Amino acid sequence: MMSERLRELEAIREEVRQGPDPKATERQHAKGKLTARERIELLLDPGSFHEVEPLRRHRATGFGLEAKRPYTDGVITGWGTVEGRTVFVYAHDFRIFGGALGEAHAQKIHKIMDMAVEAGAPLVSLNDGAGARIQEGVTALAGYGGIFRRNTAASGVIPQISVMLGPCAGGAAYSPALTDFVFMVRETSQMFITGPDVVQAVTGEEITHNGLGGADVHAGTSGVAHFAYDDEAECLEDVRYLLSLLPSNNRELPPAVVPEDAPDRRTDALRDLVPVDGNRPYDVRAVIEEIVDDGEFLEVHEAWARNVVCALARIDGQVVGLVANQPNVLAGVLDIHASEKAARFVQMCDAFNIPIVTLIDVPGFLPGVDQEHGGIIRHGAKLLYAYCNATVPRVSVVLRKAYGGAYIVMDSQSIGADVTYAWPTNEIAVMGAEGAANVIFRREIAAADDPEAVRQQRIKEYKAELMHPYYAAERGLVDDVIDPGETRAVLVRSLAMLSAKHADLPARKHGNPPQ
Repeated sequence: MMSERLRELEAIREEVRQGPDPKATERQHAKGKLTARERIELLLDPGSFHEVEPLRRHRATGFGLEAKRPYTDGVITGWGTVEGRTVFVYAHDFRIFGGALGEAHAQKIHKIMDMAVEAGAPLVSLNDGAGARIQEGVTALAGYGGIFRRNTAASGVIPQISVMLGPCAGGAAYSPALTDFVFMVRETSQMFITGPDVVQAVTGEEITHNGLGGADVHAGTSGVAHFAYDDEAECLEDVRYLLSLLPSNNRELPPAVVPEDAPDRRTDALRDLVPVDGNRPYDVRAVIEEIVDDGEFLEVHEAWARNVVCALARIDGQVVGLVANQPNVLAGVLDIHASEKAARFVQMCDAFNIPIVTLIDVPGFLPGVDQEHGGIIRHGAKLLYAYCNATVPRVSVVLRKAYGGAYIVMDSQSIGADVTYAWPTNEIAVMGAEGAANVIFRREIAAADDPEAVRQQRIKEYKAELMHPYYAAERGLVDDVIDPGETRAVLVRSLAMLSAKHADLPARKHGNPPQ
């Protein structure tokens, strides 16, 4: 009878929804963690989730596995919507095999990843797993290989977001590392290649799980995580916010909204926010807040390489990526980490058709033996390569200092910025006036009866001849010098003009960027 079959089906579906015994759910909640289904409910629009292969079970034998064959095999896969737009998701269910990956588990993930690429929609992974399922041996390892291959194939095609909500150890950590954005939750999520026990056995160092690979470590020290949060609800809310700023795939533009903030709104507050004295610090985030719609922006890698700020926001309803030197930290110099951070952000924006606005106030690259030995040349070249390779609209504004090679790297006109502006406070030069005078007039200063007086006179002359705010404009190195109060309006007009920009790169398999 059909009615009997339907009752049987509903009983099975209820078992799937409930998961393993209630004690497993209680243990999950006791750790301060939500279940996989509770997480999906927070991520997706209410009632929009459609599960794929909920009745899948593993077929492994040995080590008692044949007697334990729960539905879903420890991972929930499917699709739903975020603000009405399709998003694919998979979520490890730690209550089943500790979320460990086996053959069936991996095949479910492979399938949903393939579906996301074919549908041209973002993929979000909610990670809470204990790694490979040891009882299934190398079959589990092959499952990870399939995930990594698909992560790589989908890179730059659809947005991939990894949300770390539990442990992620060993080779499993490489999947998040291959995705566009990594979110972590403090205390409950950790990522590392080798755990604390192995570290202690090999090096003698004692360290906790969070001390080795917790959210704050990866958000502020290693740069592995882009965002860190105190709880899962706040984390998933920002995942939704990020998705609202990204296109579904690389063939679409980011979603636009009807702005409430006037496009010609003056930004006169900027006149006082940025000191004329190039040695005085300020928070460039206040400049960004003044320029973008309603002062709202999502800062990426906020706690790592803080001498450069990368953020997503809207200007006149259109999504833009902002890259800005941060004078509040290390005077806004570029160093190894800042170069890497900005380069990856520029590449992400270019991959997903997001225009780039660059705010420049950079005194140079950070000097030092550690920086040189650490490869500042090749790391700085990553940012240079990223900008030169980017075909999206690019607008740059020199707020104050723009010295030497760091100025060139920060999307100067010479490397392909479409439109470049400068404030009247700009100082575009090979180096600061003091350093330049010391080099050019070294012998004259040394031979003078009053070296300091001569030095100050030559500094004044150098500034007057080569560092006045119109020097670069006179030579066509910037398109115009603008009133800071007009910055937002100028950016709105420039981005509108560039909205239909089309640029083709030379035919090639791929470039060979500096590593």
